[in-house]
Amino acid sequence: MQPSIEPLLQKIRSIQSVSQAQTLLFETILPSQKITDALAFAKKAHEGQLRKSGEPYIVHPILVAVITASISSDETMAIAALLHDVVEDTAFGIEDIKERFGEDIAHLVEGLTKIVELRDSELAPSSSNEKLVTSALSFRKMLICSIEDVRVLVIKLCDRLHNMLTLDALSPAKQNRIAEETLVVYAPIAHRLGIAALKNKLEDLSFNYLFPKEYSKINDYITSHSQDFQIKLNDFISKVKMLMVHNGFKAGSFEIFGRVKHHYSIYLKMQRKGISIDEILDLLAIRILVNEPIDCYRSLGTLHLHFRPLIARFKDYVALPKENGYQTLHTTVFDDTSIIEAQIRTFDMHHVAEYGIAAHWKYKHGESVVNTEWLKNLQYQNESIEEFYELVKNELYSEDISVFTPAGDQITLPRGATVLDFAYAVHTQVGERATSALINKRPASLLSELKNGDLVRIITSDEPIYHCTWIDAVKTSRAKSNMRARCNKKRKEIDHMSALNILSTTLGIGSKEVQDWISGQTFEDQLHRIPRDQNFYKEMVNRFVAQRRQKWILPTIFKRSFRKLKQYNFENFIILSAESVADVEFDYCCHPKRGDPIVAFKSGNKVIVHHKFCEKAYVLIEKGRPMLFVEWSESRMQRYRLLVTLKDEKGALAKILSYLAKIGCNIISIKLGDGTSQSNLCEVVFESKDHDQAHLKELLERKFKVIELVSLTDAYK
Repeated sequence: MQPSIEPLLQKIRSIQSVSQAQTLLFETILPSQKITDALAFAKKAHEGQLRKSGEPYIVHPILVAVITASISSDETMAIAALLHDVVEDTAFGIEDIKERFGEDIAHLVEGLTKIVELRDSELAPSSSNEKLVTSALSFRKMLICSIEDVRVLVIKLCDRLHNMLTLDALSPAKQNRIAEETLVVYAPIAHRLGIAALKNKLEDLSFNYLFPKEYSKINDYITSHSQDFQIKLNDFISKVKMLMVHNGFKAGSFEIFGRVKHHYSIYLKMQRKGISIDEILDLLAIRILVNEPIDCYRSLGTLHLHFRPLIARFKDYVALPKENGYQTLHTTVFDDTSIIEAQIRTFDMHHVAEYGIAAHWKYKHGESVVNTEWLKNLQYQNESIEEFYELVKNELYSEDISVFTPAGDQITLPRGATVLDFAYAVHTQVGERATSALINKRPASLLSELKNGDLVRIITSDEPIYHCTWIDAVKTSRAKSNMRARCNKKRKEIDHMSALNILSTTLGIGSKEVQDWISGQTFEDQLHRIPRDQNFYKEMVNRFVAQRRQKWILPTIFKRSFRKLKQYNFENFIILSAESVADVEFDYCCHPKRGDPIVAFKSGNKVIVHHKFCEKAYVLIEKGRPMLFVEWSESRMQRYRLLVTLKDEKGALAKILSYLAKIGCNIISIKLGDGTSQSNLCEVVFESKDHDQAHLKELLERKFKVIELVSLTDAYK
């Protein structure tokens, strides 16, 4: 079995000289002629260069090669790691690499070079709104450059791990920024590639820089309880070993070791469940490694027959592997006063679980059982950077669940995915035509959240349906991307028809006359901009008036017959109209929330507002009903999501809502429970004029147990 990566990282932390780095390299990989030549060339290329810490620069690529070689015995990857900064940072070019080391290594180095690192001077500060764009740009470059050869990603992750190990040489602001990008971009990719050894370490290192107080609390707890934990684990392992031998396993044919959950994983569980570290059930775990898959189930039987299991926590990833190749049986059992998780896998499964796709160059010669289709699925070239990042972040961050079609086909989705996500995962046309569903043979809506193991049947219509108001409700990039593309096309069509109606109402002429005038202009293909661009709308009105005035025999009469546009400001809306507007109302059929696309119909001196994708509104637009330009007024309110634990007492919810109202907050939505046993959790989305999140959290924490307060304008949230 391959050893844990932690002892190696401890050695790497202590290395300061080139000779020490070289020694560790040749302890990790055999010193072949190719490796020796690559090392000599890298030393020559980086001669005289120093890192921010003051050590020779060459130490960095050598140690990146060490990390790479420790998770994959592919010599080509180790050599590419040694040379990964040569083209970018020295006088040598890619042709020099190709000439000396061949096409394959040059191909990897070129892929790594294309992922242009954001220089320290270009890194946006942690508090900047630019962080979304910079992370998304970096992320997209990584994916595009890695599509042809995923080994590029593996080396890049090893490079980032060494950067994180040496981050203390940088300023606090740069440490924060790099740690953020690591947590947002690199750790999730390591997860999707199945490289748990890198993912866990990247998460913990980033967590320590970003949330030092929280990290310290968890670390102190683990350190202070380490002796007790070790006694419990050793005692349980001894019992399990005796039972397994008693049940037919040969001594020495299996291995059992214990572990404590890693820091960031503990933190996430505390945040997600709203619990303290004492309440985490799987804080302690053992791993049982056996030879054959059937032995996994024999071991499971031994555990369940002698220790009471928590059946709700049993998961079978051996029969149903995760997309990243992960295979393990998970169960949680009671042992005297302790609750301990057991993970059961074969030695080969363990290697895949720790080293993921990197493990397969050793055993499969490039053929991997790890699914990399997700890389291709994330190539949304037509989206803006912000949209691209928003599309993929859920799929990278989320834990996976497995759900099934009626035929028994397994579909892997991110936790929190809806029935509509499932429909799009089955096929795009199924998603477009979905009307409702059956979950485990019971009727369900398309926005029902799916749970692990659900059996789902989609009911479809003959014609495609637009679910444009649901784009924010689905979780997968496939569903979001397809829905957004179709809805953008539909919105353009609605905007084109609305533009004719708005101009017709404003100018007091028939829509045919408006259409005839537009046909003779150069901006016909830009007509859809009128309902959503105030300046463009005014420009078109002025252009029409100017042209008509020239044609009239008595232009002053025309001037008097056309009333100028006036802006009417209401609490939530801005209306432009040539006639007076006294009031704004919503119709009963749709309920647009702030920021949704909207349309406005004129009814006497009142304005009726609809969601732009409302079916009733679409019929009215087609009929050419009088319309006005409308847009949301700017909100000076900041929107937040509050996750709080309710006390088990009468009126607990009322107290929270009353207090929020008292401090000037406007409640948007309330959600009780999280769909599990955590029914005492309450999620409230509200608006506040207080833009100081820390101050607001302090006010709330005086009265309630606040689990999380998130600004919904924060790009990372």
